[in-house]
Amino acid sequence: MGLDFVSATKNYETWLRSQVAVVEKELHYKHRQMALKETAFPFFRGTYYRWAEIWPMACQDCAVAPTVLSIGDLHVENFGTWRDLEGRLVWGINDFDEAEDLPFTNDLVRLAASALLGSVTGQFRLNLPTICQAILSGYATKLKVGGQPFVLEEGHPELRALAMQSDREPGKFWKKFRKELSDREPKISKATKARMLSDLPDTNKDCRFRARFKAGMGSLGKPRYVALTTFKGSLVAREAKALTPPSTSCLEEGSKKKSRIEDVLKTAIRCADPIYRVDGPWIVRRLAPRCSKIELAQLDCVSERLMFESMGAECANIHLGTAGASKSILKWLRQQHRDWLVTAAATISDLVHEDWRCWRKHDKSSIRDK
Repeated sequence: MGLDFVSATKNYETWLRSQVAVVEKELHYKHRQMALKETAFPFFRGTYYRWAEIWPMACQDCAVAPTVLSIGDLHVENFGTWRDLEGRLVWGINDFDEAEDLPFTNDLVRLAASALLGSVTGQFRLNLPTICQAILSGYATKLKVGGQPFVLEEGHPELRALAMQSDREPGKFWKKFRKELSDREPKISKATKARMLSDLPDTNKDCRFRARFKAGMGSLGKPRYVALTTFKGSLVAREAKALTPPSTSCLEEGSKKKSRIEDVLKTAIRCADPIYRVDGPWIVRRLAPRCSKIELAQLDCVSERLMFESMGAECANIHLGTAGASKSILKWLRQQHRDWLVTAAATISDLVHEDWRCWRKHDKSSIRDK
């Protein structure tokens, strides 16, 4: 199964240092989060590089499925909301850092596995077969109709209620957000500042620049900066996160892979956030109470079956960006046994738990050595 997990992590972090100026204390924080004993879900979220190494071998039947431009690091917390050009609230996948050409099954198996790992904390009441059935139902249905974005206006009342819940109220959002920011302004180039300021409604001198810490899991260690200001009596913010190639690059010596974020944003069936873009070596996006991810703990205010059907459908919206994908994928799906997704998600989840236990032992040993 390739390198042992600790060696795989060292390999990935060495590669990451070759791509960006890594924030080392962020990596140390990430290591601690990966060792949490309550659940393997944070570990899973922070180790996509390991997934990319083991899933093709663990799920060989799935790994020969038709290839599409995929999300890569898909999981139940990789969904959120944003405003489109018309100011409408849109729900969908909000992170494409690991986008690349992969078997379409990578995204479905990873989504199902994340639901299984999240269920350990009692977050989800549905069992794995029912979750997988819902994901596949939403996915296949959306493929057949050619896709449609989730615009939360007249339609999708439950998803709109999820987006508007009290945990995402502005006061709570900005209070939590400020805790993730540095106390002082870090060293940021004028060009990077200009990228964040370019689409703010008012680039006045009161704009504060800060480093952002402890946000997410997969991106921990990458430089992240925020421009924060008040406009017409309310806070507005922009984030610049360092752009890197997909993590699979660390598995291929001399890899020349490049980020595919721009490609997936151009081709997916999507009502785009006009602020979210690649700008030079940075990913720039708007951060706001209704322009942010929806966390695991916030998902309990919507029907679980509807949620997983919608997640599967949104995955199809992305895959439909690959020309001719629908016909070949539906044909592949018809040829599979009924429980193929259940089997694959359970198999890979067991391997994630093995790596998690290995990491927790390593983490304890590291602490003793110090």
